[in-house]
Amino acid sequence: MATALTFEELFDSEFLSALETFDLRIKRFIRQGRHGEQLSHDRGFGQEFKDFKAYVPGDDLRAVDWNIYQRLGRLFVHVFEEYQELPLYLLVDRSKSMFHEDPPRIRAGLRTALALGSIAASQHDVVSLFSFSDDLNMNTQSISSKGHVITLARQMVELHELNGTQLSEVLKLLAVQKLRRGLLVIISDFFDPEGIQAITEATKLVRHKVLLVQLIKASDADPTVNADIVGDLRLVDCETQGAIDVTIAPQVLREYTRVYQAFNKDLSELADGLGSGLVQIDIEEPILDQLSTIFQTRNLLI
Repeated sequence: MATALTFEELFDSEFLSALETFDLRIKRFIRQGRHGEQLSHDRGFGQEFKDFKAYVPGDDLRAVDWNIYQRLGRLFVHVFEEYQELPLYLLVDRSKSMFHEDPPRIRAGLRTALALGSIAASQHDVVSLFSFSDDLNMNTQSISSKGHVITLARQMVELHELNGTQLSEVLKLLAVQKLRRGLLVIISDFFDPEGIQAITEATKLVRHKVLLVQLIKASDADPTVNADIVGDLRLVDCETQGAIDVTIAPQVLREYTRVYQAFNKDLSELADGLGSGLVQIDIEEPILDQLSTIFQTRNLLI
């Protein structure tokens, strides 16, 4: 079993300080219109002014703009958009493959989860932390304010290595939980022995909006960047302990590339079918910089 990461290794002071700046930057995008599913299409008294409309009998007189009435002699009322509290469910992969690298993918996964949870909490949305390997684990009581983000971080530190990956079965378990409809963020490498098709079928049972966050690194697409991938090797699956002897030859690398590209294509098609798109996070690059770019260039809903 891999050594558990400490709080300081996962969330050092530099990262936590950067997270404050990140929150402020992302909230600016939200105020400019990139808000998520919690923005109701109902009209009422909310935090965001939308427009004016002509007064009709039955409108609340408190919404009348009396300055306009004094100028034009006609009654107009303010129209607002209401914000509705959106449950955010963070589902983090804690199977063995997330822990057995340097740096481990779990570090990037939990940093990503904390950043997204921090954004949601700053909007007073309810954040819940789940995790999985071959079973579903409900890890925390919900938080709903920015002041509880460190509490969420400390709960994440308790997510130690578990067993293999069975995401399709976990989604089936999640689907029968009595949870209010919200946004489910799955953070994983998605290396599941059941394959993407099984995950695709299981997501059809989930009533939440789903966002896929794939944790990647350069050697996933091109194993030759790893200097140890040469010659005759025995490759051992860290989760199943299954082994295969292979000689690293050009035809083997070509076949690996074909399979990996097909895997990513299937994952992208799954995300497109869910209407959420696929967020890829390079575990060897700064997490907050990547998320900032994604929020600026895509209509990411959190």
